[in-house]
Amino acid sequence: MNDKLVFFDSNILVYLIDDDEVKKEKANMLLHPDYLISSQVVGENVNACLKSLKLSKEVAFDHGDFIMSKLKLVPILPPTLKLAFLISNKYQLSWWDSLIVASALENNCEILYSEDMQDGMVIESKLTIINPFKIK
Repeated sequence: MNDKLVFFDSNILVYLIDDDEVKKEKANMLLHPDYLISSQVVGENVNACLKSLKLSKEVAFDHGDFIMSKLKLVPILPPTLKLAFLISNKYQLSWWDSLIVASALENNCEILYSEDMQDGMVIESKLTIINPFKIK
């Protein structure tokens, strides 16, 4: 396990229920009860299950429950939104990525696991984006 505090982007956790067995196993290995997700990440995972993977509500909601049981859930509050505005402008990130980055920063995370943000990018000299599926 990593001794740094970790935050998950939605796209990593979708693999827990995907058909890609290699990424599913890797995503499962990354889970730790001290690592964090936001309510946004849960919502995006449920939505991906319903819309992209075409799963039933029962399966999608079970997946949402599962990730909430394995990781710490943090809320998105007005200060999170305001920080996300700044992050989006400063780093030219999408709104949704900025909201995840802001949540990670507010909760003192040093690592953000993401498959679609720039691997190795450092935000505010505190948060490093890592693609855990990239072969190093």
